[in-house]
Amino acid sequence: MEFFNNQLRWALPVFLASLCLLLLNSNGVQASHNVYMHFQSLSAVNVKQVHRTGFHFQPKKHWINGSFFQISISLRLLLLPFYNAHVYSFYIFDLAILLNLSPHFMLTGPMYFKGVYHLFYQYNPKGAVWGNIVWAHSVSTDLINWIPLEPAIYPSKPFDQYGCWSGSATILPGNKPIILYTGIVDPKPAQTQVQNYAVPANYSDPYLREWIKPDNNPLVAANNGENSTAFRDPTTAWWVNGHWRILVGSRRKNRGMAYLYRSRDFMKWTKAKHPLHSSAKTGMWECPDFFPVSKQGATGLDTSVVGENVKHVLKVSLDVTRFEYYTLGTYFPKIDRYVPDNTSVDGWAGLRYDYGNFYASKTFFDAGKNRRILWGWANESDTPDEDVQKGWAGIQLIPRSLWLDSSGKQLLQWPIEELETLRGEKVQMNNVKLNKGDYTEVKGIPAAQTDVEVTFSFPSLDKAEPFDPSWETIDAQKLCSLKGSTVQGGVGPFGLLTLASEKLEEYTPVFFRIFKAQDKHRVLMCSDATTSSLKDGLYKPSYAGYVDVDLANKKLSLRSLIDHSVVESFGAGGKTVISSRVYPTLAVFDDAHLYAFNNGTETVTVETLDAWSMKKPLMN
Repeated sequence: MEFFNNQLRWALPVFLASLCLLLLNSNGVQASHNVYMHFQSLSAVNVKQVHRTGFHFQPKKHWINGSFFQISISLRLLLLPFYNAHVYSFYIFDLAILLNLSPHFMLTGPMYFKGVYHLFYQYNPKGAVWGNIVWAHSVSTDLINWIPLEPAIYPSKPFDQYGCWSGSATILPGNKPIILYTGIVDPKPAQTQVQNYAVPANYSDPYLREWIKPDNNPLVAANNGENSTAFRDPTTAWWVNGHWRILVGSRRKNRGMAYLYRSRDFMKWTKAKHPLHSSAKTGMWECPDFFPVSKQGATGLDTSVVGENVKHVLKVSLDVTRFEYYTLGTYFPKIDRYVPDNTSVDGWAGLRYDYGNFYASKTFFDAGKNRRILWGWANESDTPDEDVQKGWAGIQLIPRSLWLDSSGKQLLQWPIEELETLRGEKVQMNNVKLNKGDYTEVKGIPAAQTDVEVTFSFPSLDKAEPFDPSWETIDAQKLCSLKGSTVQGGVGPFGLLTLASEKLEEYTPVFFRIFKAQDKHRVLMCSDATTSSLKDGLYKPSYAGYVDVDLANKKLSLRSLIDHSVVESFGAGGKTVISSRVYPTLAVFDDAHLYAFNNGTETVTVETLDAWSMKKPLMN
């Protein structure tokens, strides 16, 4: 069937820079969220179900930003008896309404404790925009089904009376969890930031229902030359050479900083003479994360592991670009320095976990399954007014296993295996050839809520388009906006048309396009929201990233998790990941369709395609 025919008009997508707005007050304090005072306490009366996700983590109403995660090590416990209609039972459903992210509301400290996963996340119990923030708390035994508990932390004392911002969790000797978090001690415009701690009221309670903030807080303050208004997000601690260590994100002028602090007893902290690492012209470093990965296999490592068979990862969230980047490198414990590998770009153009809508992420070591888990937050791409009308905002993306690629040059990611327990009805497609302009529908599953895995093959790379050397100076997102799914190519574009309307007035294409550079082939992966909705006023970017993959077998694989308003895609076994938030007006519920397509002159074959309907988990 001719998909790209002359009867349809395809507009060249316009490259858009990040929409996130930065507020700068008269004292130079940066904030990465907009404040809508008239919406902060406007509670949702009716929660609209259109675009609400079916299997992603999301509270039942109101605004949510990233989360703080914690887990424990024992037999799994039956949580259903603890479920009730408590006022906070909606916490996990509200992650994604705000257009402008706030770095202070993220995944704040994953950890594993007595067999139970604990998710703490920033939440507004009174409205669908940022404000009135508390640390909401939910628990799970499988990272998929969640039960809400009462808030763990909320502003109540002089060291956090103006805000409880992000943080992390650590398990101390004796199997004792402790939370470090950023407290705000004075109002705007100052908003002085300090690092506090909280501990469980009852260590024998596997659900850690109640938390205490001792009066000897704060533990760490900016009194040694740090910028007290840009000093936040303490990391999970690691133990080496007789001391605990943590990082605190900051900036010195326009230089991103990861300040290092040491302590023997976790109570008295001393700032190191130099940061663990810093980088010029990167701005404020939010949500830093520092952890080891094994050079041998996918097994995860405890945060304190060091040694010859280990690389380290330093991830930061950039307040200026609203993206994250990470480097791989070597940690030198004796001098407490981290040096990125020469294959890791240390700046805005660096490696990213996710080249789409993904921010304020956090990893933790899952001791129960010896794996490292990554969780990130996706904000809304509509407006605050629309979020208030919907009654909800923000989602957590699916937790991902994270490990080092065999090349040693990047990380790989894949949805946690527990997600497959939600798979229902399955449909398959095999050996379907797609010529230029062809598309074929994947029928038999609800296309608005599905998990699809597909492998494409192509007989030759001879028709790959030449890679213009001038494109080296632009990022992949800009190239995707120039070379979208409607622009015919040689080998590609080919991939999936997700959340598509029957007549293709709306669709979100996720696709590959292969170029021939001077010394190798370049694979571009795109998730293009430009045509995702007929509605005006939405942020509809052409998200994209390059895929570093060997094409010797002339195959490329793609997995997409499609969930009403989110398309989360994993290219080439998790080498490149892109998440998009979209808001179709026609392709909703049963009116959504899914297609495989090709718009390149080289014939592409759908070798295998498996798609499953996805059931709804227990979600708060």
